[in-house]
Formats: sequence, structure tokens, C-alpha cells
Amino acid sequence: MLNSKILACTQNDIDILVETIRKSFRCVAQRFGLTQENAPLHPSNCTENWIKADMNRGVTYFVVENENQIAGCVACEMASPEVLYLERLAVLPEHRQRGYGKALVNHVLSKARELGASCVSIGIIAEHTELKNWYGKIGFIEKESKKFLNLPFHVTFMTYKL
Repeated sequence: MLNSKILACTQNDIDILVETIRKSFRCVAQRFGLTQENAPLHPSNCTENWIKADMNRGVTYFVVENENQIAGCVACEMASPEVLYLERLAVLPEHRQRGYGKALVNHVLSKARELGASCVSIGIIAEHTELKNWYGKIGFIEKESKKFLNLPFHVTFMTYKL
């Protein structure tokens, strides 16, 4: 994390975002048996069109870079004047356990404060206990879990009060 910096992304960064998200979520897809067929909207299946559509509707993407190498990314979206969504947090496997994920989350929390949000919300695979615990250590509180017809897993929502 010593020489790392977090940068806002533009349309020019779409290819690197797609690659980073797909590679970062591949192990989650394998662990939970997610495929293009049973979970087409899982980030492991991310496409250029997803990112373009996100950016066109106001989603902001950031990358964390260390010595000119991308280590991960995150997206955020104002869902309402009070709630900011943290989305697509992705750290490449070879860069994990170095604080990049937490730095990206903290960056989004800071942006949420700047934008006047009162909370940040995320949705994760309900059975992904380690991730739930990781977010809990940062200060996110587990809320409800829901089953969506188009997903082969339950989603747990967590919030962070600002």
C-alpha cells in the first residue's frame, strides 16, 4: 500500500475495469457454482456494456494503483440523497491481503460523506461468511437477506452509518 493511489475512472478505463472485475470475482463464482447460465448478472460475467451502462447512469468507478499496476477497483452510486451503494469491490487475487480492499471501501465512505449521504449500502452473497465478517470489521451492519428470482443465491444487505 506504500506507493498506492486511488484514481477516478473514465470511459477510457472500461477494458481494465472489466478485466479486473472478472478476474477478481472468478474464485467467488467457482466457490458458489455461479455460471453465465445460472447467474448472468454476477460480476464474474462483467462486460464492457455493463460498465458503460453503469457510467451512463452516474455510477463512479475508482481503481487502486500500486507502482503503475492496477490492484483493484470499486464502484459507487447515489441510490437516493441519503443512500450510496458500494458496488463491485474487486481486488485481484495476487494483490489481496495488502489493504487495497479496505482502502477502496474507505475511499467510497469518504465520497459518501462528501455527497451528504447518511449511509452506505452493499449487497453480498448471504453464504459468503468471510466477506460478511470482513465488512463487519470495517463497521458494516448486517440487515435483511432476500432471495431474488434471477439469482441462485440469497443476497444479504449490509449498511454503514455515516
